Amino acid sequence: MSHPVEVTDPADPRLADFRDLTDADVRPDRRGVVIAEGVAVVERLLTSRYQARAVFGEATRLDVLADVLAGFPDLPVYSANRWFLSDVVGFRLTRGVLASANRPPAPSVADVLAGATRVAVLESLNDFENLGSLFRNAAAFGVDAVLLDARCADPLYRRSVRVSMGHVLHVPFAVLPDPWPEALETLRESGFTLLALTPRADAMPLPAVAPPDRWAILLGAEGPGLTAAARSAADACVRIPMAPGVDSINVATAAAVAFAHLTADARITPRPVDSRARTVRVTTPDHLSS
Repeated sequence: MSHPVEVTDPADPRLADFRDLTDADVRPDRRGVVIAEGVAVVERLLTSRYQARAVFGEATRLDVLADVLAGFPDLPVYSANRWFLSDVVGFRLTRGVLASANRPPAPSVADVLAGATRVAVLESLNDFENLGSLFRNAAAFGVDAVLLDARCADPLYRRSVRVSMGHVLHVPFAVLPDPWPEALETLRESGFTLLALTPRADAMPLPAVAPPDRWAILLGAEGPGLTAAARSAADACVRIPMAPGVDSINVATAAAVAFAHLTADARITPRPVDSRARTVRVTTPDHLSS
C-alpha cells in the first residue's frame, strides 16, 4: 500500500466519505457510497466486487491490513488517532478503521438467480441489524442469493454491512419488483420450490422437509412475519419446532436454522466414526420430534 497520510484537520475534504456517518445512510447525497467498519469488514470489502475509494483508520489497524492493502497501491489511505476518527465520523469508533467504496449498479433478479439453487427471499425486513445478521448466516450456510421485496431496508446501509461482518458484500442480492407477492412467480418459473417459514401450527415441521433441488425460503419481518398473501404464494409453509411457550425466534436466527437444515446434505460429507472414539447416544425430546 501507499504510505498512510496522517490527517489532522477534521474538515479535510479528503475525509468527506467518512464525515458525520450517523445519518449518512439516509442522506440522498451519500447513496452512492458504501462504508465498511472494522478490520474484518474492510478486508472483505477490499476483496469484493465493490470499488474501494479510501481507507481511514488508526495506524495499528492499518498495519493489520497492510498485506491486503499492498494490492491497492493507488488507494488513498489516511491515518489518525482514535479520538480524531471519532470526531470525524460523529460517534465513538471502537473498531479503529473504515473504508469507503462505490455502490455498483444494482444487478437484475435474473442475474442473481443465474446458477443459483438456494435462495432466501425477504418480505418487509426493515431492521438493519436483522438484515445484516441474515446475510452473515446466508454466507455461513452457502446460500447462493438473497432477494428482497421493495419494502425491505437497504442491505448496504452501514449498520447492515457492519453486522453482516462484510458478507453482504459477497452474497449476491437483488430487489424483486412490485407487484408483491406476484413477483415470486419469477422464482417458480425458474424451477424453485417456494417454502414459507412461519410459526403457524398448521405448517409442516422443518425436520420433515426433504430439501428440494432448487429452493427459495421466504422470511418475513420480525413481529408480523410473512403476510397471508406471501404464505399463499408459497408451495408449502414450514415451521421450526419449538418448546412449549415459545412461539417464535429472531428472524435471522430462524433463517440460520432453516439454512442449516436445507443445506446440510451439501455441507456434510458422511465419514466413519473412529472405533476408539467415545460413543455418545443422542436422543430427541418428544416435543421437538413432531
